[in-house]
Amino acid sequence: MNLHPAEADTGIVFRRTDACGGSEVQALWCNAVETPLCTTLVDGKGNQVATIEHLMAALSACGIDNAVVELNGPEVPIMDGSAAPFIFLIECAGVAVLRSPRRALRILSEVSVAEPHRSASLAPGGSFTVGFEIDFGDSVIGRQEWFTEVNESAFKRDVARARTFGLAQDIEKMRAMGLARGGSLENAIVVNGKGILNEEGLRFHNEFVRHKVLDSIGDLYLVGTPIIGHFQGDRAGHALTLRLLQALFAEEGAWEWTELAAAPAAAAGAQGQPMRAVAARA
Repeated sequence: MNLHPAEADTGIVFRRTDACGGSEVQALWCNAVETPLCTTLVDGKGNQVATIEHLMAALSACGIDNAVVELNGPEVPIMDGSAAPFIFLIECAGVAVLRSPRRALRILSEVSVAEPHRSASLAPGGSFTVGFEIDFGDSVIGRQEWFTEVNESAFKRDVARARTFGLAQDIEKMRAMGLARGGSLENAIVVNGKGILNEEGLRFHNEFVRHKVLDSIGDLYLVGTPIIGHFQGDRAGHALTLRLLQALFAEEGAWEWTELAAAPAAAAGAQGQPMRAVAARA
């Protein structure tokens, strides 16, 4: 995978160099399809890009609005199962600032979707906040809940290092779907019965729910801009979050586009205009 810089209003674009005739798809909710275990984009030719959520969370947290993600396969590299390696590489490469206004999606009224035993909602708020609750019954994961305001420093400190996790019996199911082909204890927490197979243990006492927050941040960035509002997930997954975005955009009065104010230092460098970030190559 390579991250390339892009001009203002490009958005996040995934490009598959291995696809016959080339493939590009913008990371937007309308280009996503429901999959149970990851977030997947599909272009007009049927080419897929899977497991984008960890990278999307890193791009969201770093304020990267425009980038071309170049891949030579159908899935984003899993790295260590978290967003931390992507944050590290973006910071090493550096970012450029464009003299173009940034916009955000402001939530005006609550929108929710639900299934038996799970739900997801977006509600008005003064900043972007995420709350999540999981409940895995009698397993070692159990019931966990967590809330955070989403900004770059909080994400790097509290969210980025939380790894993906799964039950040992689900590994073969994922591989049969063509996912997690390089999956191992090096890039996921594996739970077997009431124990964790990873010798080093957990990075946070509630790493499981923190990773669900990480996934949600990545999935919600399919809006195409930052969000001003509160997301609440109760045992929700990628598919339900996608349905939430579909319901949100179907409810015209529930949201509005708004221009983000620039930080004082950034504004001075752009003659008072808000700024939009763009990823450098990594």
